[in-house]
Order: sequence, then C-alpha cells, then structure tokens
Amino acid sequence: MVCVSWLSSFHTRDPLGILAALTWRSLVETQNWWMYHFMFCAMAGQCAGSLGRFGKGRRATTASKRTYVVLAVIAIAWTRSNNRLPAMSFALPTLPAEDGWLRLLQCIGIVAGAALLIWCVISWLVGVIAKRAYFKLKEGNAFDMDAYVGDPNPSGKSCAKIMLGTRMNVGFRAPSKEALALGHNPSPFVKGLHVMTRLGQGDAAPFQKQASKELPIVVGTIRMGFGHHRIAYAAASWGIASGSQTYFHDFLNIDSQEAQLIRDTDKLYSKASRMASEMGGTVERMWGAMTKSGDENMLRATYQMAEHLKPLLLGLDRDTPIIATHSLVGLTAVACGFKRVINLVIDNHAQWFCIVPGALNLVQGPSNYHNFLKMGVKPHELQLAGHWIPKDLVDNVESDCAMRKDRLKAKAPCRLLIPVGGAGAQRKFVTSFVTALGPKVKAGKVQLFLNAADHAHMKDAFLDCLQKMGLEHASVDSLEGVRSFCDNLRNGGVPDKSVTLFAYDSYFPAVATTDLLCRVSDVLCSKPSELAFYPVPKLNIRRVGDHEAYSALRSSELGDGSLEVRELAEALRYVDLVEQTQLLAELNDCIVRNASIGVYNGCKTAVEIARGS
Repeated sequence: MVCVSWLSSFHTRDPLGILAALTWRSLVETQNWWMYHFMFCAMAGQCAGSLGRFGKGRRATTASKRTYVVLAVIAIAWTRSNNRLPAMSFALPTLPAEDGWLRLLQCIGIVAGAALLIWCVISWLVGVIAKRAYFKLKEGNAFDMDAYVGDPNPSGKSCAKIMLGTRMNVGFRAPSKEALALGHNPSPFVKGLHVMTRLGQGDAAPFQKQASKELPIVVGTIRMGFGHHRIAYAAASWGIASGSQTYFHDFLNIDSQEAQLIRDTDKLYSKASRMASEMGGTVERMWGAMTKSGDENMLRATYQMAEHLKPLLLGLDRDTPIIATHSLVGLTAVACGFKRVINLVIDNHAQWFCIVPGALNLVQGPSNYHNFLKMGVKPHELQLAGHWIPKDLVDNVESDCAMRKDRLKAKAPCRLLIPVGGAGAQRKFVTSFVTALGPKVKAGKVQLFLNAADHAHMKDAFLDCLQKMGLEHASVDSLEGVRSFCDNLRNGGVPDKSVTLFAYDSYFPAVATTDLLCRVSDVLCSKPSELAFYPVPKLNIRRVGDHEAYSALRSSELGDGSLEVRELAEALRYVDLVEQTQLLAELNDCIVRNASIGVYNGCKTAVEIARGS
C-alpha cells in the first residue's frame, strides 16, 4: 500500500515521491524484506510525531513525506553496507531503469537525504537550545507575554526567532534595574511643553511629583523616523490645551546606554528602508514582507528589549499616565508597572508588534479594531479612538477646506506639498515626480512645497533636480521662516517662487514643517505613513513597506485621499484630475464630514482617557 502511494507520486513527478520510489527500488533489489518492515514501522512512528508537531492538513503531509525520505535514505545506506542482515527472496516488480542511471540517482538521493537529515538535526538542536535560553531569559520578566498571546509553551522554532531578534536588539547585555534621574526643560519650539532629559544634562530641573491632585501627562515616544514623533507632538498639543502639565519624553533624548540600543536598531531600519525604496524589485518586496510580519514572536522579542529600557521610566511615579506613540515605550511602561498606559497604535494593519499587552490600545480605524479582536486582543484593552492629528489642524478643518475650494474656483495654481520621511527614503521616486511636474510648474499650473527635512542627501537631490529643469526656487531654513510663510499664504499672499524648498539642520523643524504646511497646501503628496490619516487632500504615493498600503486604503475609503499610487504616470494623472475636475472639492467635503463625526479626534480621546475625564 505504501509502495502504491509513492509510485503514484513518482508518476505525478513529485520530487519527494520520486526519491521514495528509488528507495523502494533499492529495497527490492537487495531483497531485504526485513529491512523494509523495519523502515515502515519507523516511518509510522515518525509520521505520528510529525502530525503532532507540525499540525493538521497539508503541512502534516509534507512533514511526513520528509520524514519518510530521510528514513528511506538511511535504509538504503544501511542495507548496502551490511550484508549480514536477514533477507527474504521474494519476486517483486521493479521500476525499469538503467543500472548506471539508477546508481547515480540513488547517490543523489543519499546526498540529498543526508543533507536533509543534517538540517533536521541542526534545526532540532537549535530549537532545543533556543527554547532553554528563552525560558531562562524570561524568568525575571514583569509580564507574561506568552500567556497573553495564548501560547504559554512556544515551539523551538518560535524561541529561535525570539532569541535572534533579542540578540540583534540588545546583544548579551544584562538589563539594569537602576532608575535614571530624569529632569526637564521648557521646549524651545512648543509653548507650554516640557521636554524630558537626563538630570545633569544642561540646566534641567528635576522631575518631581506635583502637589496638586491632577497628575501630569507624559507623552512617550522614540525618534525612529518622523511618524512616532509627529504623533507624539499631536498628542502633546491636546495635552497642553487640556491644562494638564504635559511632558515630552523621547527615549533617545536621554543620554544613556539604553538610548544607544535604540539608536543602533534605528540605523538598521532606516538603512533598510532607503535601500528597499532605491533598489526596488525583489529587495523592495522582501522588505515589504518583513514590515508586515510583526507576529507574536516579534512582540516577544520587542518586550525583551523593553525590559532593558526600564531605567528610562523607573524614575517616574507609577501613577503618572503614559501616552505611548511607540509600542516599545508602552511595553517599557507596562514592564515598569505603570497603572495607566495608553498605546496609540500606528498604521492601519493589525500586527501583534503594534499592541501593548496590559495597556489600553487605541486604534485609528474600525478595520484595525476588528482584526485585533480576531487576533485575540482583550476587548477591555482595545478601543476605537480616531486619527492622531494635532489640535491646530482639527480646529481649523472647515476654514482650511473652504480656502482650498475658493482657490479651486479662482483657478489658482494647485499647491502640492511633497515631504520626505524620517528615513530619507524614496529619493528616486520623489525626484522623478518633481521632474515630471516641471512643465506644469513652468506653465503656472502647479506650485511645489518641497520639504527635504533634515536629510542633506535629499536637499542635494532636490537642488540637482531643480537645476536640471531650470527652475528657480525660494529657500526656508528655520521654523520662524515656515510660520511666516504660512501666515502670508493664509492672509491671501503668494509664494515668492513657484518652488519653495524647506531644509534644516535640526530635527524638530523638519517634522513640524509638514504639519504647518498642510493647512496652506491643496494636496499632500506623501507615502501612506502617519500622514495618510491627516485631514488634508492626499495623493498617497509609493509606499516604503507593505504595511503602509492599508493606511492608503483607509484614506481612500474615507474619501480624503487616493489609493496608493505606485507608478509615476498614475501620479501625474491624479494631478490632472485635481486640476480638471471637481475631485479636490469632493475631497475637502469629505474631510469636513469626517471631522464632524470625530474621525480626527484620536489624540483628543487619548488625552481625555489619560486625565480620567
């Protein structure tokens, strides 16, 4: 019966079936019927184990085949090298083949089977070692992540992934349990905001518990790209407006070994993002798949890193509300034992990596809410809140949309805002897009606001692009200059040149510029990152990471932006539609309707929860 099964695989050209058929031929030729029965019994036992280990269905079948092949190859080698085994002479049909070819194929089978056997043994050993290492590593954890994700006994394969991620993040260092003394300084950019720093850095004042009953709000973030920082400043704007003492706690702003761990990780992420966007093709697809693979194992590895970051929060009162705009901050707060942790979930693609177990996880859209519930996130730890938007943009939605519609009626040039993300990726696509818009700029149909942020290479790329097209431009290099520029446009003025280039040497102006320019721009042309949720008409251009595609989908379904536009010709066609149809008016009408039902009030909701109101 087994023979018939594998002969069938041989005729269907199944590679594993062919190898098994050759094994059968070998056993027949040697007339070692006793060895065949021995192999069959071993195969049955191993297949049973495979079924239990690998699960049900097709994966179990594949695992059983692999086990059979390994045992079969061992049987060939044993039979041919040991003539003293008892054998039976029994005439059985054989597969027609030349002896030379048969021997060659059998040799290939032996080598392949031996390699497979070695791989299986190594995989098993790695799994066993990794499992022991992981269980020892998590002994001192403050939170049981395995129980939370419903897998209290992760497999060796999962443990190997966790340990690999952990070693990449923190190496072999031991986590410190000593609190870092924290202080704060007034923000030089945002009135009423206090920026956390390490006590002893400059003239920082010590962080002390307030005498009043109302607790301060700490907005925790990590400067990894612009997204997390942008969302943190959005939340802080609502915190300041609420009257609560609001502290901005960027982990990277604390001079420490813990902050250096994060910087090292961020360098790898930023470099990979730039490479993927520039190289495209297979590299881009591989990077895109990685950005969608934030499963339970990645959550576990991230939590292990959070255990190493605890000194960055241990100096704060555990009753202090923490609004986290990066899951690593939220996980660190939970590990430290904070009682009120609010995690602002990024993007619109549900991944375990984005969740903070033990915290209240606020999401921006209903699809994320549904998917997290299906994944197993506890209902009392999940809430639909709305988009993460600064207070200034939300408060002025109606007037800003009305101004855009008035400009459309007056047939004024369309103002396109093209910002660069924190990783500095997309140089190739963005510069090609700007070059393609050159004729429209020269014809007076389009005005460009180019935000190179704090990336020198993007500033150089924009300058080179504009020089080749023969386009003059104005430059802005300070936050005061941006505010003056925006005030002029809101008061009916026009830009000095058709192209304005914004470029900086410091981080905050680079992030804030896009938020300020959104109010005076007609269309935001950006990858579908955190900006895909902003209340401004959007052209969602080519993504950097597959997870961003779902943010563009959210934008399109709300009617305030396009689906992801991956090709240059498609992007230009969209600009034509904005010029020639009432699409821009419809986009603004949708934004006003969305604002009326609280779609953009996510940060407002987060602050209200933090304050207990």
